[in-house]
Amino acid sequence: MKNINIKFLIISCCILIIEILIAIYAKDDFIRPIFGDYLASILVFYLLATFLKTDLNKIAILSLLISYMIEFLQYINILELLHLDKIKFLNILLGNSFSWTDMIAYTLGILTILLIHNPNKIKS
Repeated sequence: MKNINIKFLIISCCILIIEILIAIYAKDDFIRPIFGDYLASILVFYLLATFLKTDLNKIAILSLLISYMIEFLQYINILELLHLDKIKFLNILLGNSFSWTDMIAYTLGILTILLIHNPNKIKS
């Protein structure tokens, strides 16, 4: 447990709860598809930062790359290619349709993280 960043773990859990609530209750055209993806990239960041002991900027870049990779996998219909498209959990976890809007949401999420964790560098 000493290698786990408890603060980031708690933030991850809170964001995960929000994401689950969005998935269950938000049936609109903004909160679920856009804000949910924005939060998803932030969730990836905090999950990685919980366990990785490295520069937070590097974790932010890795988080963005993971988010982009998931979107790319949606683009190539990876679940269908692997005949896993009938598994509802995987469809929820990975999503099933590519969107440029998602890419923008992921980018904005990671930019938010960079602003939060580098406030002095932004002002300079």
